[in-house]
Amino acid sequence: MATSEFIRKTSANDQPVLGLPARKAFGTRSVTGPSMVSSLIMMLNDSLAIMLAFGTALVLRAILFEKAVRFPSVPHDVTSAPLGAIYLVWFILAFILVARRYGLYSPIPLSTGTHELRLTVQACLNAGLLLCGGLYMTNSLSISRALVVLLIGSAIVSLSIRRMIWRLARYRQYERGLETRNVVILGTNHLSNALGQHIAKDYRLGYKLRGFLLAPDCTASREVPENQILGGIDRIRQLTRLHFIDEIVIAEPCATEQAIRLVEEARELDIDIRSISGYYGELTANTPIEYLGVFPVVSLHRRDPRTIALHLKRIVDIALSLLALTAVFPVMLIIAVVIRMNSKGPIFFVSERIGKRGRVFPCFKFRTMVKDAEQLKKNLAAMNERDGILFKVSNDPRVTPVGLFLRKYSLDELPQFFNVLRGEMSIVGPRPPIASEVEKYDLEHFRRLEVLPGLTGLWQIQARQDSSFAKYIALDTAYVENWSFWLDLKILIRTAEVIVRGTGA
Repeated sequence: MATSEFIRKTSANDQPVLGLPARKAFGTRSVTGPSMVSSLIMMLNDSLAIMLAFGTALVLRAILFEKAVRFPSVPHDVTSAPLGAIYLVWFILAFILVARRYGLYSPIPLSTGTHELRLTVQACLNAGLLLCGGLYMTNSLSISRALVVLLIGSAIVSLSIRRMIWRLARYRQYERGLETRNVVILGTNHLSNALGQHIAKDYRLGYKLRGFLLAPDCTASREVPENQILGGIDRIRQLTRLHFIDEIVIAEPCATEQAIRLVEEARELDIDIRSISGYYGELTANTPIEYLGVFPVVSLHRRDPRTIALHLKRIVDIALSLLALTAVFPVMLIIAVVIRMNSKGPIFFVSERIGKRGRVFPCFKFRTMVKDAEQLKKNLAAMNERDGILFKVSNDPRVTPVGLFLRKYSLDELPQFFNVLRGEMSIVGPRPPIASEVEKYDLEHFRRLEVLPGLTGLWQIQARQDSSFAKYIALDTAYVENWSFWLDLKILIRTAEVIVRGTGA
């Protein structure tokens, strides 16, 4: 049963969820072409780097050609030269146009850093030629030619450094398993096996190979190990949920009609589809060639990753976490001392939780139970008041007197602001489950693992005392599918009300 069907069934007789609209229909997205949102972010970064290069060029001209006599007047040169500002804007636009033509703004990174730097230098030089052409056509003799040369040189350096730092930072994330893309390969032939090995061996590509799909109506011999074959293309919906698939790469050609049906299904599942270049010329006639490592591919469908919104959410998470930790740090010190004096055991309870896309992370809390609480949990199984996977016992004998107070006002969760700073959690989102819960999940339950877990969410403010596991899943899934900043703001306001009333336990 699909997730949307599950939500409709479980919430048909329930009250509206915090003003959430009905589940949005899948919008029509472009079959080809890079994401405009992520492209705009990269364009903005390059524009800022060129502006920095322009300031550097002004300083270098004052030092090299005027012996620093006019160095204090550099800021005046910048603010009193509107004509120069016009040509700077023209240089920025020229670079963006050329860089876009070279594929430097594709949401899929270029295969190697050397290739990216070469194209960056080439784009700067071409933009410099266009700038010189504009100066010649307008006969602008007042613009310093030395400044133009220094601007081009400074832009090459600043843009190259920016992209190198960005790429190295991304490699570090990939090495830690963060921000990687889960990919499956459609096909089991020799080319499919070679592509799979290439992806698996080079973590810098930013991919995790989840397995292979059997191409429909294919009689070719299978070159990939049997244990890596996930099934046929008919299981794509189930596999997308189970393995959090981001992209399917077609490495073994199937019928064009089948490829079109796959693209339509990818739109609904919100995943990317690319194929080896040359397979579907009629579908990719105007599509630029990209590279997956050393393999040329073309895009059949690309989703909208909501890059700007997610970046803003991350910025808000960091800002609120730092503000909260600064404000409550004295309170946390007092809580730590009281816990230590009240009962034996560590101050913090560290639990392994399942985060975004199944990633395991240590979740920090103040300890609210006796030292051997996990061992005693088995003896309390018959007293569980929640249905399904959830576990809760009123007047739990494992909870200490101090822990009871901390839970009532949700103070035990204050250390999780450190998880937010580490990027493992968000302020608002579904609560992170433990591994034993995830092992019992049905297919539709994995939907809630597609986003970062949060300190608070819809379930915490609307149904925390509800014993229904179906309602728990329905609220979390509704949040995932209808997320917005306004929804986060509503949840934060309602969370403050819950904490003030002391109904957090």
